[in-house]
Amino acid sequence: MKPIVERFMRYVTIDTQSDPESNSFPSTEKQKDLSSLLAAELLQMGVADAHMDEWGYVYATIPANTDKAVPVICFCSHVDTAPDCSGTNVKPILHQQYAGQDIILPDDSTQVITTQEHPYLLQKIGDDIITASGLTLLGADDKAGVAIIMEFVHRLVKDPSIQHGKIKILFTPDEEVGRGVEHVNMQKLGADFGYTLDGSELGSLEFETFSADGVEIIINGIIAHPGSAKGKMVNAIKIAADFVDALPKDTMAPEVTEGRQGFFHPTDIKGGAESATIKFIIRDFETARLAEHEALLEEILKRVMAQYPGATYQCKVKEQYRNMREILDLHPDVVRHAADAIRDCGLTPLSHPVRGGTDGSRLSFMGLPCPNMFTGEMALHSKQEYVSVQDMEKAIDVLVKLVQRWEHAADQSILPTS
Repeated sequence: MKPIVERFMRYVTIDTQSDPESNSFPSTEKQKDLSSLLAAELLQMGVADAHMDEWGYVYATIPANTDKAVPVICFCSHVDTAPDCSGTNVKPILHQQYAGQDIILPDDSTQVITTQEHPYLLQKIGDDIITASGLTLLGADDKAGVAIIMEFVHRLVKDPSIQHGKIKILFTPDEEVGRGVEHVNMQKLGADFGYTLDGSELGSLEFETFSADGVEIIINGIIAHPGSAKGKMVNAIKIAADFVDALPKDTMAPEVTEGRQGFFHPTDIKGGAESATIKFIIRDFETARLAEHEALLEEILKRVMAQYPGATYQCKVKEQYRNMREILDLHPDVVRHAADAIRDCGLTPLSHPVRGGTDGSRLSFMGLPCPNMFTGEMALHSKQEYVSVQDMEKAIDVLVKLVQRWEHAADQSILPTS
């Protein structure tokens, strides 16, 4: 079995699902099971300072083996898997030399990974494909990234002929619940630029994401005993229901938008007759438009509230993350070196706006400009998740070329494009 296969399949069997309802950090202690293993394996490779801190972050340093003044580069992936689908008792299956057929998952024959629904598979004929068994997600998001970084470190340690500057490794918990970098010690990390390994198809390089806010709306009705409620009760549940029903149905919703179109999306509703709370996520590629979407949302709410005299509301807005391009445009070498490293490996860089965010979105605004690179992970957060072994191997090659590019460029004003 190829080293990347053995490593990846071992990692995905460790349950690291995060929990959006938890107030602890990390949100689940079981994420530390993988983090502590990664720290131990890095130590075994000879990475002397590898360790896991109290928050579940793994930090490690690969010393420079060049005398050039190379910027310190960080590579980052997250250990947790999504709450959307079970990550317990994952059984990875290796499908060698995939021939283009639909893949029926053995533990639930209704789970079929079809080429019609997953056309990227048709580009992977001849590759080795790893799936789960049909009862769980696979966890390629982002254990493919974790395995790629670990094999990359192993290659650098074993082959000192690969010239590079100082490299930092960071593994984070809780990315899937939006809290992945809340407790990162940026001073300890000590990196100038970074790359998350959390992208999908071969050659993808992502440097533009949504900007994101969260909105919580609390609707306060008027409670009374239902036996004597006439003319008194104002039911918060009914107000909330009317409000949600009044939201645009043909625009401004994730199910009817694409490309660069923004949206507001109710994610949670709960409460009773006296008070009800609705949570929204607000998304757009232009940060300034978030306020416009939030104003429209409140305007709709006010129209509904006007039909319920005596009821009141509160609207709370919380910044979540911002479009990483706002920072990366100020540091063009970060993206340029990655694109050239992809070309060095015989691939074409693929870039498109990400309708979501990564740890790199927040890290970029914390002082670490950080685009996102491919791992091969596909059909994320589902029982039909899969990854190509060859995509993962190619990602390792790209990382090697990338650190060589940074080292080579350290004494040159312009690095020629391949």
